[in-house]
Amino acid sequence: MTPAEKDVAEEDLVRARVEALLVSHPPAGTPPERFWAAQFDAGLAWVGSPPGSGGVGVRPGLQVVVDELLGKAGAPLNWDRNPAGLGAGAAALLAAGSDEQRGRWLRPLFTCAEVWCQLFTEPQAGSDLAAVTTTAVPEGDEWVVRGRKVYSTLAHVARWGLLLARTHPELSKHGGLTCFALDMTTPGVTVRPIRAMDGDAEFDEVVLDEARVPDAHRLGPPGGGWQVAVATLASERLALAGPTRDRDGGPIGEALRLWRDREDRDPVLRHRLAALWIDAEVARLTVGRARAGSPAAAAVARILTAEVDQRVWELCVELLGADGALYDSWEPHTPHAAGESRRDPRRAYLRSRALTVQGGTAEITRTLLAERVLGLPSAPRT
Repeated sequence: MTPAEKDVAEEDLVRARVEALLVSHPPAGTPPERFWAAQFDAGLAWVGSPPGSGGVGVRPGLQVVVDELLGKAGAPLNWDRNPAGLGAGAAALLAAGSDEQRGRWLRPLFTCAEVWCQLFTEPQAGSDLAAVTTTAVPEGDEWVVRGRKVYSTLAHVARWGLLLARTHPELSKHGGLTCFALDMTTPGVTVRPIRAMDGDAEFDEVVLDEARVPDAHRLGPPGGGWQVAVATLASERLALAGPTRDRDGGPIGEALRLWRDREDRDPVLRHRLAALWIDAEVARLTVGRARAGSPAAAAVARILTAEVDQRVWELCVELLGADGALYDSWEPHTPHAAGESRRDPRRAYLRSRALTVQGGTAEITRTLLAERVLGLPSAPRT
């Protein structure tokens, strides 16, 4: 079989599996959790993964075909329920997890039966992630963890946390790290909400006071945490770019709705809306290329979607006119799913300020593009 024939055969296989899934589990009449379980079992969660790990072992770029077909059929999305699990936890498990670990965690992660959070960022380790100071000290067949993590999305509802900790302080800062799957119900794990400027407490601070992690929950070899983190962050950048949207979906769809509701037709606002629609369409196409397997496009898509969405939500507030200065409520709210309370454009505008910071700042992503894609000289590092 030639490479071209293999590509055609793989795509035919994927399309046939999607069709069978939609016939056996119609999205309109199937509970989301049951649909996601059937999708995983059909190998349509991450098609490039081996059978039994949510895939069928075909080229990863065919996942975009799955996502588009399921989107057109109105299939439920699990991203809001478990963003850190799908964007980070799954990548770590697929990159470094053992067969036993993948078999234990991947399916409930994809079905959102077990929500994950990401325990990477610390007060003094954000952009410089390798500077983490949370320690994990071996004691028998366990590791004793001490430290503090911040801005962990949905840690208050998570069952598992993807933890990056320093296990070998004598090594270089990149070489002394190890990744673990931390049971968030473990004694010594304290979760405290962080209320953001949109009024919600979607992020959390997590204090680890002698929390114990079995060595069986270690992902990859001791000291190999940086390699796991790099694979995870690459996946997270693409995940933060969002799913491949419809032409009028996402924030730009909300802007179009607000424009249609206006009585006047201000030409300046109309020009801005048209320009932003074009930018959103470019972002949509870039996300599609990234999901087809282009690492460079993934980094570009992460920056592009974040900055376009910020500008779109800003326009939405302006389209509201005087109502844009109002707020539905300032009562503290703790979401149980990402995006749960962002439907109001005014909340979304405030929340969008984080888009160019979370998961690595836009500046860091531009540096990665400059050095690893364009081949420019590296920035000075200590």
